[in-house]
Amino acid sequence: GKKLGYTFNNKNFHNVSLGQGQEVVAEQALDLAAKEGHWVILQNIHLVAKWLSSLEKKLEQHSEGSHQDFRIFISAEPAPSPDSHIIPQGILENSIKITNEAPTGMHANLHKALDNFNQDTLEMCTRENEFKSILFALCYFHALVAERRKFGPQGWNRSYPFNTGDLTISVNVLYNYLEASSKVPYDDLRYLFGEIMYGGHITDDWDRRLCKTYLEEFIKPEMLEGELLLAPGFPLPGNMDYNGYHQYIDDALPPESPYLYGLHPNAEIGFLTQTSEKLFRIVLEMQSRDTSVGEGGAVTREETVKALLEEMLEKLIDEFNIAELMAKVEERTPYIVVAFQECERMNILTSEIKRSLKELDLGLKGELTMTSDMENLQNALFLDTVPESWIKRAYPSTASLGTWFADLLTRIKELEAWTGDFSLPSAVWLAGFFNPQSFLTAIMQSTARKNEWPLDKMTLQCDVTKKNREDFASPPREGAYVHGLFMEGARWDAQ
Repeated sequence: GKKLGYTFNNKNFHNVSLGQGQEVVAEQALDLAAKEGHWVILQNIHLVAKWLSSLEKKLEQHSEGSHQDFRIFISAEPAPSPDSHIIPQGILENSIKITNEAPTGMHANLHKALDNFNQDTLEMCTRENEFKSILFALCYFHALVAERRKFGPQGWNRSYPFNTGDLTISVNVLYNYLEASSKVPYDDLRYLFGEIMYGGHITDDWDRRLCKTYLEEFIKPEMLEGELLLAPGFPLPGNMDYNGYHQYIDDALPPESPYLYGLHPNAEIGFLTQTSEKLFRIVLEMQSRDTSVGEGGAVTREETVKALLEEMLEKLIDEFNIAELMAKVEERTPYIVVAFQECERMNILTSEIKRSLKELDLGLKGELTMTSDMENLQNALFLDTVPESWIKRAYPSTASLGTWFADLLTRIKELEAWTGDFSLPSAVWLAGFFNPQSFLTAIMQSTARKNEWPLDKMTLQCDVTKKNREDFASPPREGAYVHGLFMEGARWDAQ
């Protein structure tokens, strides 16, 4: 736009950030631009969903008879799911569509971090060598914390909104501290970056420790002596100009791998698996709804779903009778309270599964009108994904529907065995709980009551035995044997 002379100062470029009350401003800008041949950009149109039909009509009006130089640009955040799209089809069909995705990989993220600065930034500090070295290390740190998210829980325990503002403010702080100090205050800088600028987003203690450890590795006196490796095979560069740093990234940065983030290669197994599954899921979802399944197209989509729902309904047992179970119990110990809570949660989940499956069955038979919820359930069953209404009432899981349902039946079986006589199982399947934390609390409550200890002074200790679950015939006198825990990106060395 600037090259062609379309700028705000020339009064032929109109920038409207949409929000409450801005619709009138946008319409006035469109009318003027269509008449005079100006350019208009409407930002964040996803915030004014109700006005979009009016926008579509306005664009139809201006499609004929408007100035030949008139152009309109529209920006919106992508919809979180395919059924959440709000932009009218008419606007989409008549537009050239461009997506702007966040960069992926260390190479792109490091370039993007450095793009926030320029040659003037590099020259603004009197202590140029120290400033440039720490600035580049900060860019690497920023790219690392942003991209580490892709590794899921092995990256960060929680999701944090790290942004370019954190980086630019950190560089401003760096400049001020270097100008004011005779020595480089490494400890102060690490504290400000790790506890305030980036640490201000972090709520998990282990994540905070991780952030602090990175900064201890990247920002230290060795960086000025040319001895610091940001990653294996990638030393911190010396004093260069702005373009030189970009060139250094292109020439010296090793290929993308978990090593660039200080992680073991196993860390990306989960990420790559998830990416592959997502790709195949999208391919499946793009298939025609009328496609027949199997060789020769003998089985229709509806028949496949019907067979599956009948099989599920057949395998699901009756719900737990809580009143009857309570009558069997003389004393409600902490463990028994947990058992009741698990039964109640299981009842909520299984009753929703039965209700939704029976409703869909009637819909497929033509006895009920198909609703959007029923169609979503049908699609989920066909695509082997866990339906949304079940996920809301269930425990966290990344499994496909077939695996998830088999796991559900195993959980029900374990609960049935436990509630048979309410004696604590010899080895408890901790992963089989809706709320594992409640069982861990029950262990402490039970031990505290038995020994008359204050609960707030107790902590849990965990020891790994050399036995398998089958080797235990009875529970321990205090505490509990648990199994069913997983390690991500590693395996337990039994030897």
